[in-house]
Order: sequence, then structure tokens, then C-alpha cells
Amino acid sequence: MRETIKNSDKGRKPQWLRKKLHFGAQKEMDQLLNNVGIHTICQEAKCPNISECFSKKNATFLILGNICTRRCSYCNVATGKPFEVNKEEIEQVTKSVRLLGLKYVVITSPARDDLKDGGAKQFYEVTQNILKELPNTKVELLIPDFQGSLDSLKLVANSGAIVLGHNMEMVPSLYKIRKAANYKRSLQVLKKLKTLASNNAKTKSAIMAGLGETEREMIKVFKDLREVGCDYLSIGQYLAPSNEFQKVVEYVRPSQFEKYKQIALDLGFEYVHSSPYTRSSYLAHEYVGK
Repeated sequence: MRETIKNSDKGRKPQWLRKKLHFGAQKEMDQLLNNVGIHTICQEAKCPNISECFSKKNATFLILGNICTRRCSYCNVATGKPFEVNKEEIEQVTKSVRLLGLKYVVITSPARDDLKDGGAKQFYEVTQNILKELPNTKVELLIPDFQGSLDSLKLVANSGAIVLGHNMEMVPSLYKIRKAANYKRSLQVLKKLKTLASNNAKTKSAIMAGLGETEREMIKVFKDLREVGCDYLSIGQYLAPSNEFQKVVEYVRPSQFEKYKQIALDLGFEYVHSSPYTRSSYLAHEYVGK
């Protein structure tokens, strides 16, 4: 039996979602990143893990600006007309990685449907610059779908990143929430990344729970991901950034996340992180360090 707690009108979170915060460490990291002029998805998406990760000097860098061309009702990243591509951020990201002494870096971006390549060239150049300047650092990419462009996927697949991620986000029956996205296209993105990577890079995806999906629907997504060769999976609780966003339908118990983890592992995923606070980039180094 699936174990959940229905969300109340007051939106009170259950005990397992009351996380200890580290405000001092977060303030220090915020200042450092602001001085360099770099955004993180941790800040833009109001990630609940931000103070924990910043206290450990872990961050997921957001390239190509902080404005998305899509308007998904679950995501806190601002929507509008993005600025021109900033070539200076190629060096800015590398500088931030060096200052923080990071050995594992995650790079992501908002959707940039205004660009012909969706921003793939910037992903490639940022990754190449990190690997050139800091050869002991490993890079993971978390990309948008690039509207399925094969040329764009070829570019990021051969960037030198050891993990290539693209998030399914939710079950297909809820894709009306995920504006301008297509479930089958996202599966094909992961399939193409797997076949195009020249360095045998691992592929990774993530899905949220608590939006009203059924257990059967979740398991179907797991199976679909395995059919396209996806290696790693993250499963976490959806939490609305504010009352203006898609409402939480239910709070899924930790025991259900454990059940999802075991099902996914039995299906053949190499590594699965599944818990209420799991996000695709949370403890990302653990997937390859297992």
C-alpha cells in the first residue's frame, strides 16, 4: 500500500520535512558567488537543501543566465526574455570552482529556446575550460531538452562530462504542468546522450513525487528510463516554492521513497537516491563515488 499524507489547506509539512538550516554557511557562500558574478540553481530554484549544500561548499552552477524561456508552474526560475549569452561566464565558473576547491561540479541552465543550439555550445565550452584549467575536477551536466536537436546533444555528449543528466521531472499524465516539454522527447534525449558520448559517460534523470501521481505511473517511468539505458536516478518530494506555484497534492512518506529505491535498483539502475529531500544535483558526487 502506498504511504502518503494528503496536503492540508494550511500546508503544514510533516516532521520528516523539517530540515535543519545552516544560515551562516549559506550567507558566506552567497557572498562568494555574488562576488564572482555566478548564479546557482540552488538559489534560483529555492532548493530546500541550499544551506546544507552550501555549508559543504557544494553548488550547482547555473549558466546562460537566470531567465527561462518556458513557464513551468512548479519551478521558481524566472521566466521572460533572456539576455545575450555571456562568454565571460566560461571563465567565471572555472574561477568559482577553483576558489571553492571543488573536485566535482554540476552545471545546468534554464531552457534557452531563443538560441538556435539551446545553449549547447556554452555547456561544451564551460566544461572544456574547467577540465583544461582544473584537470582533477570532474564535471556533471544537467541539460534542458534542446528541443531534441541532435547537433546540440552531440556537442554536450562529447564535452568531457562524466555524467549527462536530463530530468523527466514527473509522470507523463502531469506533463501539462511542464510547459513546452514532451515526455517521449525527454526519453529520446537520454537515449541519444547515451549513444553519442565518446567517453562512456553515465546518464542520469530525476523525478518528483507528491504531485498526484500513482505508484504504477512512477514505476512505468522507471521502466521507460531503463529502456533508454539510463544509469542513475533521483527521486524526491515536490515542494512548492510559494503559494503561487503548483500545489503539493501529498507528502510521500520516507518508507515509500525507500520502496521506490528498491524497485528502481531491481530494474537495473546502478545508483538511486530516493528520499523526501533528494534533488537531481543533491550529493551528486555519490553517484559516481559509489
